[in-house]
Amino acid sequence: MSANSDVSLTKCQFIKEEEIARGKWLALNEITYKDPTGKERKWESLARTTAQPGQVDAVVVMSVLKRVLKYDCIILVKQYRPPLKAYTLEFPAGLLDAGESAETAAHRELKEETGYTAVIKHCSPVTCLDPGTEACTTILVTAEIDGDDPINKDVQAHNDEGEFIDVVCIPTNQLLEKLNEYAQDGVVVDARVYSYAIAATQAMPKKEQPLTQLDKS
Repeated sequence: MSANSDVSLTKCQFIKEEEIARGKWLALNEITYKDPTGKERKWESLARTTAQPGQVDAVVVMSVLKRVLKYDCIILVKQYRPPLKAYTLEFPAGLLDAGESAETAAHRELKEETGYTAVIKHCSPVTCLDPGTEACTTILVTAEIDGDDPINKDVQAHNDEGEFIDVVCIPTNQLLEKLNEYAQDGVVVDARVYSYAIAATQAMPKKEQPLTQLDKS
């Protein structure tokens, strides 16, 4: 067996994590770990100060609005994100409260941000968001909204203080096309939303797939 093969069978090892700086919501940490060759390395990482030990940080709710004789629609939220200095299009999402389940958090966040009440269909395992820079974890939740149910008529969001969220409803068969239009207008589309749109478009029969900017290029 070659030396390179020996290295490939050796795993990285976590050594320690030390806090460098702390704000109200985020902390900057320095992580020390050992690479497969045995060399000690440093890595800077962000962590939420609100994170609960042993609990996932957040939920992301991918909800479909269904109504009789109307196209199914994806529910998104548009809001200003200071780190990007721009508006974004995202799935409704939020942090879990202490001891709260993903299902409960998904119901609560969807109701608060959009006003809709949904049936939870599936919860993912724990997933990561941007593992190169942060330790935030999330669970992806799929949900179905019965738009013909009186509880989902004339809905109104109940945003927290400082939140200014617009609800965006896009037909599933136009999702990728509409996201491209928003992007052309300067709105930053969340990677999870765009990935969802690509997958949904590729799953369509070829004759039903909309013409996109990718096709035109």
